[in-house]
Formats: sequence, C-alpha cells, structure tokens
Amino acid sequence: MNNAELAELAAGGSPYRGKAVFELVDRARVDDDAATKLNQLSRLPTLREDRAFHLVSLAWAAIIGLLAAETPHARTSAYAAFEALDRADQADFLSYLRAERIEEAHPRI
Repeated sequence: MNNAELAELAAGGSPYRGKAVFELVDRARVDDDAATKLNQLSRLPTLREDRAFHLVSLAWAAIIGLLAAETPHARTSAYAAFEALDRADQADFLSYLRAERIEEAHPRI
C-alpha cells in the first residue's frame, strides 16, 4: 500500500488502523510524505481516543514515531503534532517520554 492508502486505512474504522500507523512510522525515517501523513493523522479525534496501550493513543504513537525518525522534517512534524494536543495530554505525553520539553524527547523504537 502507498502512504495515502495507509493514511486512509488509519483514519477509517478499520481494525487495521494501528498497523497502518505503525507502517507509516517505519517509513517516516526515509519518507517525508509518511511523516506528513502521521502529523495529519495525529490530529484526528479517533486516533487520539484509540489506545494502543495504557495512556498511549495511536496519535501519541504517531508522534513518538515522528520523534524517533530523527529527520528534520519528521521532528518538525512531531513538534507541530504535539502542539495540537491539549495541555493535559501534552503534560502526560512528556511525562511518558520522561522529557521536560518536546525538543528533548528522543525515543527509540
């Protein structure tokens, strides 16, 4: 599947939306379009509410994947996606990553 098809799958109600997000995460290291799609997906209410595990929503997984990609475009996309979260979610996200600021977060996946 191409990035647009994966993003469509992730945005829909498919039981495979998590797999689609994680495939885009895998691609974000070498594909700016995948990073852009993750940024867009992280803003969807359905992905913000859909938990991959514990506190981690699929939106968080997308942002973590962007941070871990460590490319300039992915990092910029991660910062923008993070800023779109509400303040309480931002605080929980930073606590989860054990970082005081989003710029200090360098997760490995």
